[in-house]
Amino acid sequence: MNEVNEVNEVNKKIKSILGLALTITLILSGLVYSSVNAQSSDDTLNVVATTTMLADLSRIIGGDQIAVDGLMGPGIDPHLYQASAGDVTLMQRADIVVYNGLHLEGKMGEIFENLNRQGVYVIRIEDGLDKTVLLTSEDDPNVYDPHIWFDVTLWKQAAQFVADGFSSADPVHAELYGANLEQYLKELDELDAYIRGRVFELPEAQRVLITAHDAFRYFGQAYGFEVRGLQGISTAAEAGTADVSRLADFIVERQIKAIFIESSVPSKTIEALQAAVKAKGFDVSIGGELYSDSLGDAASGTESYIKTLRANIDTIVDALL
Repeated sequence: MNEVNEVNEVNKKIKSILGLALTITLILSGLVYSSVNAQSSDDTLNVVATTTMLADLSRIIGGDQIAVDGLMGPGIDPHLYQASAGDVTLMQRADIVVYNGLHLEGKMGEIFENLNRQGVYVIRIEDGLDKTVLLTSEDDPNVYDPHIWFDVTLWKQAAQFVADGFSSADPVHAELYGANLEQYLKELDELDAYIRGRVFELPEAQRVLITAHDAFRYFGQAYGFEVRGLQGISTAAEAGTADVSRLADFIVERQIKAIFIESSVPSKTIEALQAAVKAKGFDVSIGGELYSDSLGDAASGTESYIKTLRANIDTIVDALL
């Protein structure tokens, strides 16, 4: 009899444990279900963009439908930027990653390849450009110049490509992305007209732009400037004494009034060039700071692509007049 009672007690305990386990399972299932529903009810896309230019472009095209994280802040040189572990994690968790390509983010190539393999939706701007109009390095015709944002026409192609990418990833809101694109293209046309109007103020002989590195060739091609950079396309290439001397001779010969520093490049190279010109008996002024590989910030009123390019052309023309 005692044995029967013991068996009954054991059975009761087993049922109690199974019942508790079932209750816990249902609760957890409910929590998971609630979590999934909460996530799916917020359909905002998380976008990570590498440069300040692309972060600005993504916000304009995406509007309220996306949340943008930019990896690089104002004044950061993308040629030399090395992604942190936090950057990599941010990109892995993103719905969309937007980057320039054309080796602008030169130290991040392997990261982008891994993102593709992991199934992250990646928008590489170079894939949306007409390669036949892209400039190449004077040293290597197989290396494209990545500074495409200095030609507003090419930036319009980039905007179209981002809008297409967002629409492909999120077709439900394709109409929104298309409308934002249409409005932005009008604003870019107005920007292009403003730049051309300011350039027209300069006599052709004075349309010579000398900067710290060779970032403005697309600008020169689009708006009729002869452009010289002390360093090459990438800031990773350093200028030597012969480069400084050669460019100093050019400045003296052409009697160029001003040269320009860049917000993302140390000013010492341009200051060395200025000193070399002075040693040759001619004074050239530093005409101001240009934004090259990043936008400016809100404090300077240059936090957007349009505001930055307007500030650049104003600085250039005012210094060379």
